[in-house]
Amino acid sequence: MRFNLPSPTKGLILMFLATVVLAVMHSMVRYISGELHPFMVVFFRNFFGLLFIIPLVWRNGFSDMKTAHPRLTLLRAVSGIVAMVCWFYGLAMVPTAEATALSFTAAIFTALIAFMVLRERMRFRRWAAIICGFSGVIIVLQPNTENFNPYMLLILVSCVFWGFSVTLVKFLTRSDSTTSIVAWMSILLTVFSLPMAWLNWATPTLEQFGVLLCMGILGTLGHLGMAKALSLADTTAVMSIDFMRLIWAALIGVYFFNDPFDGYTWIGAFIIFASGLYIIFRESVTGKKIET
Repeated sequence: MRFNLPSPTKGLILMFLATVVLAVMHSMVRYISGELHPFMVVFFRNFFGLLFIIPLVWRNGFSDMKTAHPRLTLLRAVSGIVAMVCWFYGLAMVPTAEATALSFTAAIFTALIAFMVLRERMRFRRWAAIICGFSGVIIVLQPNTENFNPYMLLILVSCVFWGFSVTLVKFLTRSDSTTSIVAWMSILLTVFSLPMAWLNWATPTLEQFGVLLCMGILGTLGHLGMAKALSLADTTAVMSIDFMRLIWAALIGVYFFNDPFDGYTWIGAFIIFASGLYIIFRESVTGKKIET
């Protein structure tokens, strides 16, 4: 029996599945980072992701790899490798639920960077959402208590650089193909992460190699699923499901890593997520007004 679902419904289902896949991948990063140096984990994540992308490049043709802005492509890769190193290193030191909660700040930082770099207009309501989002960050961090984990700052640094990377993608999509943007990112991240991995090299065991392979495949599938979901359904509707990542991360953390259940994390995460979702909503509404 075949189900002919509407495109928006397919997009929401894809996003739901992507949250599961990404939460599992992040948990695998946390697990394997306890046995291998995070720099090695970063390299294998990029390397296996690149292997997964090669068939896409082959199918679309190498002519689709051209970029009109090689310097910006390189800059995006630099910001991406900094973000990934901070994120993976942070995941090795921070409970997955807390890291996931702080990851929702990426939308807030993207709005701020777009305002500063692309000169996008920011009205009062977006500024209010940003301020509200940062109040949620303070709740998650708990900087004045014994629960403060300084490694959570690495997660925030990662989100800043992801925000910068997303801003560059916004600019690159005006001239470059999706294949070019994704492929060059995978190639350059693999190249950049190789020297760091080599300096901290320890040959993985067969089991560790299997985890690294699964991690690379799941990471690529998760991001491709998210991208496809965004092409099928409204951005705000799709991203509203992203909060499920926190639920899966918390469940996995409690069951596999004996993480404590912290109510402050959930309160702060909800505030951050709601603020980021509102910013995305306002951006989509503003974009529609401009187009009409």
